[in-house]
Amino acid sequence: MPTSISGTRIAALTALLLAAFALVGCDQSDREWHGKDISGLMPPLEFELIDTQGEAVNASDSEGQVRLVFFGFTHCPDICPTTLARLSQAVGKLPENERERVTIMFVSVDPNRDTPEQIAAYTRFYGDRIAGVTGSEPQLRQLVKRYRTTFGYDEPDENNNYNVSHSAGVYVFDTRGKARLLLRPDLTVAQIRDDISALAQERRS
Repeated sequence: MPTSISGTRIAALTALLLAAFALVGCDQSDREWHGKDISGLMPPLEFELIDTQGEAVNASDSEGQVRLVFFGFTHCPDICPTTLARLSQAVGKLPENERERVTIMFVSVDPNRDTPEQIAAYTRFYGDRIAGVTGSEPQLRQLVKRYRTTFGYDEPDENNNYNVSHSAGVYVFDTRGKARLLLRPDLTVAQIRDDISALAQERRS
């Protein structure tokens, strides 16, 4: 005769299962990131810009990708080349199935000098997972304000050369477009890779 399971035992097993699910949830939400966790502190990814073909582009065009958004300019002497190289190295170290779910978005905040063609040549140097975009100055001002940063232009010299001040941080948005991390300049390639990998592996809800 089959052994029956008492109501007390069922209740105990149910409690254990609920506890197990709770632990899994804690493990996911309490993950220790290398970058600064900005979940719930920034609005979702949203923009209206132009790509390197001069075509209009918005956030929905790369939906389903983990997007690493960096503001810079192609004449940048130090921060931009260093940042793009590190991001490209980190993405390059991901398994192929994860790498295909990641896009580095280089947003030029120097539209007067950075044409779509100039941006295309610049980003191509750092790898094929980089999407270059720009826009009018008002569009760019609106975008950086949305993410609580800014940029500014120095006075041009006699050859019309000038520097552009901008943030060195990288904003990371998950596959749903939610702001998740801010990567600081002091993070290593391995640390960046680990954070991106974790986001690329997340299931969309």
